[in-house]
Amino acid sequence: MAASSAEAMREAHAWMLAYLTGLVAAKRAAPGEDLLSELVHISDEGDRLSQDEVVSMAFLLLVAGHETTVNLIANSVLALLGDPAQMAMLRADPSLLPGAVEEFLRFDGPINIATLRFTTEAIRVGDIEIPADEFVFISLLAANRDPDRYPDPDRLDITRPGGGHLAFGHGIHYCVGAPLARLEAQIAIGRLLGRFSTIELGSPVLQWRASTLIRGLQTLPVRVR
Repeated sequence: MAASSAEAMREAHAWMLAYLTGLVAAKRAAPGEDLLSELVHISDEGDRLSQDEVVSMAFLLLVAGHETTVNLIANSVLALLGDPAQMAMLRADPSLLPGAVEEFLRFDGPINIATLRFTTEAIRVGDIEIPADEFVFISLLAANRDPDRYPDPDRLDITRPGGGHLAFGHGIHYCVGAPLARLEAQIAIGRLLGRFSTIELGSPVLQWRASTLIRGLQTLPVRVR
């Protein structure tokens, strides 16, 4: 099963790489009014991104932007399904959406363990000292449920004062796509609540993806009307 999954991943990677390579070549030959065309043709004192650099950038934008936002929206809807009172409050007052999205990011964000970090010097965390030059795993989900930072952290509260969560990382690692992700989540969740008067969980059995990086469901079946 593992070998089969690994082979499927390699095939998917090869297919995506071939697709994006062809797409970049097409944009180079016939640019349009789109982001990829801008990346292909933008220059800084005559220095342009190479073919490999543009393809890598397109791959990053597609994978990072798609995976994170899709799971942010799904996790947010699941959180609302688990708390009908919060869903009713948000449906009644759409102006709460920006703050609600911040709470969704804190409560059950789409990234679990951040990409690898390492210590440049010894650092103390609680009673543990981590030596310099050690790899560390940072759990963004655990940090966002820290009871020393958030009162009653396991409770969804869309009126909770926003800010301070680590769903988008921090410092030089802060996600450059954060404004877009926030906007997409606000639009998607707002339209969903505005269009359907009733939204119910379609199955009591949910399966989370087997991933240390992504916090997301395999599927989120819902009934709407």
